Amino acid sequence: MKLLIVTQVVDRTDPFLGFFHAWLIELSKHYEHIHVICLKEGQHQLPANVTVHSLGKEGGVSRTMYLRRFFRFVWQLRREYDTVFVHMNQEYILLAGWLWKLLGKRIYMWRNHYAGNFLTDLAAKFCVKVFCTSKFSHTAKYKKTVIMPVGVDTDMFMPQTEIERMPRSILFFGRFAPAKRPLVLLEALGIIAQEGTEFSASFYGTALPADAAYREGVVERDRELALENRVKFFEGVPHAQAPRIFSAHEIYMNLSSSGTYDKAMFEAAACGCLVLAASQDFEALAGKRFRLTDAEDAPAVAEKLREALALSESERTSLAAQLREKILADQSLKTLGKRLAGETTLK
Repeated sequence: MKLLIVTQVVDRTDPFLGFFHAWLIELSKHYEHIHVICLKEGQHQLPANVTVHSLGKEGGVSRTMYLRRFFRFVWQLRREYDTVFVHMNQEYILLAGWLWKLLGKRIYMWRNHYAGNFLTDLAAKFCVKVFCTSKFSHTAKYKKTVIMPVGVDTDMFMPQTEIERMPRSILFFGRFAPAKRPLVLLEALGIIAQEGTEFSASFYGTALPADAAYREGVVERDRELALENRVKFFEGVPHAQAPRIFSAHEIYMNLSSSGTYDKAMFEAAACGCLVLAASQDFEALAGKRFRLTDAEDAPAVAEKLREALALSESERTSLAAQLREKILADQSLKTLGKRLAGETTLK
């Protein structure tokens, strides 16, 4: 079977979407050929049966040109794909769903986010199936929705034994945005610092232009709390560097709401971090002990941090190892590749 994938970025160095490069490699094992239409093309090294077509964002072309190129690829390649898989961006289905239907193409959408609206619902109507990883995703409500594994590249995300894990270290790693609640985490760190708790913390994350002022405000608040000697801020890093960062920290914090099911939680756990997360989906996998039940409340987050930091090294290591085994069993990229191939080859 031949597949057309529509996605935002094909670039293994991208700090937000670099993971999709590994997805393409895995999916290439299950299809005769894959054509990929992406908004932006960067560095990649893909199998011979994967062809990338860029809409040209890396060259700064206009939105009108994006649209022209998109429809040109959809039409010119029409005899070279049987099925369409749209990753996250419902807009492409709203634009071309009617045409794919006329061409007799089966359409599938991956969309995993708690937010959605009537346009999401409209895009879903064109689809044979919709995929997500969270039962709290907006798209989980459809009868045609299939809950899927997260898809962690467990060959890449594993404890890096040559990296020394810093004792009592805390990590924020992800897009720097209000929805990720880095400010709440910083306030919680300020609370336990005033109590005399020993720790170090690293914030890794790049802000989109719209959130640049927010990031600056968080850094300024760090100075107000006099945490400069304990807390360090770094820009986002290429996806390939993430395992080294996870392996250097003991505790990974994820304050994102249920419904997004942030894949970084699983990548961190696969690298041996103890994960504290707000996600109810993650609680179902990892248990209630380290669920952040109120991720908008800094004192509540501080309480969970105290509990995690109070663990002995052997307790922390044992809990992290148990979680890693669950991810290897159920959430790996190999498992996802097989499931997606199976679901998209059946009508």
